[in-house]
Amino acid sequence: MTGPFDELTAPDAGEIADLARAAIDALPPDFARAAREVALRVEDFAEDALLEELEIEDAFGLTGLYDGIPLTQKSVSDQPHGPDTIHLYRRPILDEWAARGDIALGDLVAHILVHELAHHFGWSDADIARIDRWWE
Repeated sequence: MTGPFDELTAPDAGEIADLARAAIDALPPDFARAAREVALRVEDFAEDALLEELEIEDAFGLTGLYDGIPLTQKSVSDQPHGPDTIHLYRRPILDEWAARGDIALGDLVAHILVHELAHHFGWSDADIARIDRWWE
């Protein structure tokens, strides 16, 4: 027996990355330009060592992570340790999306991305609210 969902598959890492890039493109131009300089990685889950370091017991509890030095704290004397990177964790994102059932996947990815960009830019809650209308 076949049904309307037989041809559907869960979005892969590339599709989640596409949603994140679309969210970056939708930012105000100055923020979008700066956001494009942050590396973007989509993985199924955070590594066990990272979860342990963050004291997160359930791998589904982490949907995104910023790894880098916020722009508000960078100094010319900082030794680069690699590119500033936003990690998006596909399986926890999909799990939250399915559990919520009331939001488009692209909107959820955009919300998580903006939250991680807030760490990079050193944004206040008011700054985030101007960019991400999540709570409206």
